[in-house]
Amino acid sequence: MDRILITGGAGYIGANVAAALAKKNDVVVVDNFSSGYWRNLTHVDCDTRAMDCNDPMLLDEIAAGAFAAVFHQAAITDTTIMDQRLMMEVNTNAFADILAASAESGTRLIYASSAGTYGNAPAPNRVGSGEEPENVYGFSKLAMDRIARRWYDDHPATIIGLRYFNVYGSGESHKVKTSSMILQLYKQVKAGKQPRLFKHGEQKRDFVYMRDVISANLAAMEAPRSGVCNVGSGKARSFNDIIEIIGKELNCSLDVDYFDNPYDFYQNHTEADVGQTAELLGWSPEWQLEDGMAEYIRLLEQGFEGPVEASA
Repeated sequence: MDRILITGGAGYIGANVAAALAKKNDVVVVDNFSSGYWRNLTHVDCDTRAMDCNDPMLLDEIAAGAFAAVFHQAAITDTTIMDQRLMMEVNTNAFADILAASAESGTRLIYASSAGTYGNAPAPNRVGSGEEPENVYGFSKLAMDRIARRWYDDHPATIIGLRYFNVYGSGESHKVKTSSMILQLYKQVKAGKQPRLFKHGEQKRDFVYMRDVISANLAAMEAPRSGVCNVGSGKARSFNDIIEIIGKELNCSLDVDYFDNPYDFYQNHTEADVGQTAELLGWSPEWQLEDGMAEYIRLLEQGFEGPVEASA
């Protein structure tokens, strides 16, 4: 069994990746629990440590070659936080520390980037073009990608950045206001409230199901060279589509309350170009929005809110 480190492993994506990897590997989860949730790890057989991802003791372990691979998921993920220094310290600086430590031991590093790097650039979004983030969160991730690229030739192992688009699926309930709009709209409907959307629901997002995100992370373990790639469905869908699918799955008719969007940095259309991802990882998305939402809503109706890999 390989010993694998997952930073931010009590968080949404981190816990899902941990649940998948723990089936065949010795997994060590590190999380400072500032936004991660212990219940996400209840059914995941792993070594859990409460510490920052760039704690000197952990960096020493990475540098000494204690892990076969590092999955770096730890980050501030609330895109509405405007504290620039905090965002850069937690996201970018900590990543640079981990990158340097992994270079000493030649440890493969797979890290979470974001579609936020594209801002409102015209879709489809392709790595290497239109990288104009609209907030400091997106910039912190773009800065991570740039730091990683400078290491490509000097790092003994492969470095893979995964630009997640709009991820949805089991394990995100603890995120509350930063959870996917799919979960937020589902909860509004279940509470008997009128679902609310920014006017007029025609904004489009590339919604990618958690099972595809997990498989992309696993594929990154075998990538032959370093690079950054998109992790999305490859198809943009409107917010109104989400309402329609929720109504179908819950067998109800929904009347939407449309209101003005208060955010001037809002992304109105994201759509991943996954051609480069298929080339680098040998990976392509498998879950259509209707299928992913159907399974997700079924799990929610059953009261299951943990990592999807632990639902079986």
